[in-house]
Order: sequence, then C-alpha cells, then structure tokens
Amino acid sequence: MDKEKLELISKNFVEMLLLTGRHGIVDLTRYMQEETDFFTAPASTKYHGAYEGGLLQHSMNVLRCLDKEAREAGYDYDSILIVALLHDLCKANCYGKETRNVKENGAWVEKQVYTYQDDLPLGHGEKSLYIISKYIKLTDEEAAAIRWHMGGFDSAFRGGDRGLNIAFEKYPLAVLLHLADMKATYIVERRDGNEKV
Repeated sequence: MDKEKLELISKNFVEMLLLTGRHGIVDLTRYMQEETDFFTAPASTKYHGAYEGGLLQHSMNVLRCLDKEAREAGYDYDSILIVALLHDLCKANCYGKETRNVKENGAWVEKQVYTYQDDLPLGHGEKSLYIISKYIKLTDEEAAAIRWHMGGFDSAFRGGDRGLNIAFEKYPLAVLLHLADMKATYIVERRDGNEKV
C-alpha cells in the first residue's frame, strides 16, 4: 500500500473513532498513533493482510462487514465503530521483519518475511480489552464482542472454556463481530486483494 493511501486511511480511521466522543478516545488514538505501529503493521505474518498497513486495512474491512447488519440489529454506530476498529489492537507492536530463505516455484530465494513476537502475552481478545480499557470505558456487550471475536479459533474455547457460548447467547454483537471478522478475512480480503478498502 502506498504511503499516501495509508495516511488517508489512517486519518479516516482516527476521525471515525473520534466521532464516538468517548471519554478518553483522544488519548487512545494518540497512543495508537505515537506509541504503536498499528497503522503500518500487517494483520498477520502470512495468512491475511501480510503487508504494511494490513492491520489497518483489515480493521476497516471488519467495519464494512459489520456495519449494515449491526445497525439493522439496533446497535448504535459508536458501538459498531469501537468493536470493529479496535478488536485487533492486540496485534500492534507484535510484528517484525527478517530475511529468510523460502522456496518459490521450486527454487530457494531470499525473501523478507514478517515475524511475530508478543511481549505482552495476555491472550488475543483479552489483550485488546486490556489496552482499550486503559483509555475508554466499554459496555459489557462491547467488551464481550472484542473478547470473543475469534470465536472457535480462540485458545480458551479450544481448551474447553464455556465463556464463548455464553457470550454468543447473551450478546448478539459478539456473534456479529465474529462473523464480520471471518467475512473480512476469508471473503473480502481474498476477493478484493490485499490492498483495497
């Protein structure tokens, strides 16, 4: 993604979060801009959004996938913005780059790849909640949606935790965010290519 486009999307992202008017949202966006690589980080090492700005792009795609259905279900735009744009805040400051030999078309080539190292290993959704809660207050439903947005891919669920089922039964926004995350990852980002908004 070119630098100009990345800056435009970043500006739009911040403006949308600021529209919520949440107490502390200015400090949260400042933290994201000044103390993290959120706006330039990839969304993953190789699975989706594995390019500069991929995390930002993925978050915008999740918003696009969540918006209509969540509004039809009666959720206000502030909640939709908060959960969609911040659900993967846990990924900021976790990606690095290194050069590795990889096999492409039957031949070994030297290639720059993303690596992942989490210096604050709290769990995926849990870490996003922890960081967000330092700055803004979330409703119980927003917190549940962010915490459980990984659905059946969440490590706690795979280990037998029943919280996911309870959250999905109690909070429709949690189900909607999970579905929007999956749609963005497995449909939109594959269909549109890596760098489209």
